[in-house]
Amino acid sequence: MADKGEERVGVPLTNLDQELFEGSGATKRDLIDYLDAVSGRMLPVLRDRPLSVIRLLRGQDAFMQKNLPKYTPDWVPRAEVWAEASHRTVTYALCNDRRTLLWFGNQRAIEYHPALMYAGDHHPTHLIMDLDPPEGAGFPVVAAAALLIKRVLDDVGMAGAVKTSGSKGVHVFVPVKDAPADVVAAATRAIAARAERLDPELATTAFIREDRHGKVFLDATRSGGATVVAAYSPRIRPGLRVSFPVAWDDLGAVTPEDFTIRTALKLLGDRDPWAEAMPDPQVLDPGLIEEGHTIPVARVQAMHEGKRRARARRESDKIAPEGDGGPGR
Repeated sequence: MADKGEERVGVPLTNLDQELFEGSGATKRDLIDYLDAVSGRMLPVLRDRPLSVIRLLRGQDAFMQKNLPKYTPDWVPRAEVWAEASHRTVTYALCNDRRTLLWFGNQRAIEYHPALMYAGDHHPTHLIMDLDPPEGAGFPVVAAAALLIKRVLDDVGMAGAVKTSGSKGVHVFVPVKDAPADVVAAATRAIAARAERLDPELATTAFIREDRHGKVFLDATRSGGATVVAAYSPRIRPGLRVSFPVAWDDLGAVTPEDFTIRTALKLLGDRDPWAEAMPDPQVLDPGLIEEGHTIPVARVQAMHEGKRRARARRESDKIAPEGDGGPGR
């Protein structure tokens, strides 16, 4: 039997005692209480950015919601964005206030993935590096790879902030000034390439998974219309981990499991470490931009390489030697 509904800032809250998902160790009430408590820190990184959320309804698989459903209350702020891939206008939420955030929580929206640009703008506010560990590797290798990114930034006089992704990796955010998306993307590729050169045994920019050979993947593709999970956002992971800011000096002493909706608020206290760690917007280093424009876009390169390999396999199949006439011929 569903528990009695409640209301908070005018938002009806329902089924609060239902478990979010197996292994979460949390109910819908726990999620909403966490979002409410962290809203003062989370809303600044969501405000005025088209928002995608990952919802997990009872008895269903998780799904990403971009377009607001028809039953969305009129008071939820929104922005219409043309989606080139699907050739349609998508109506995104703008999570600008506590009421909207709690409404999303009641909709079982667990993850919050804001756009890298403000609604109506075409300039990313941050350069993003997304670092993913190889299968079976521990967090220390990702931390070591993140420090390669920091060395590259230090070398060009730039600075960034780092957070756990809430899954297995980390995100490095570098706030940038008035740079178009293609320029930010180019600089991101150059940073990844320079970090790979610093330690090619540890890190790789190989977009095709089979080419990574057990190394940390430096994903330089988070630019333009991409999204990245917000700081403080929960993730659909065991224990309901959250994406959590970490000081560069502490990166080697933590694990993603340290940060959950149970532990995050105690660790935060009255602070907002993400806001504190974030440098002021910076002008991109011209050398990074110049180098980046010489590096192929990873997704496009991978697409062409995939087609080349498929052709090679087909040709190989055509010229394969006949059998030796043994048993079974």
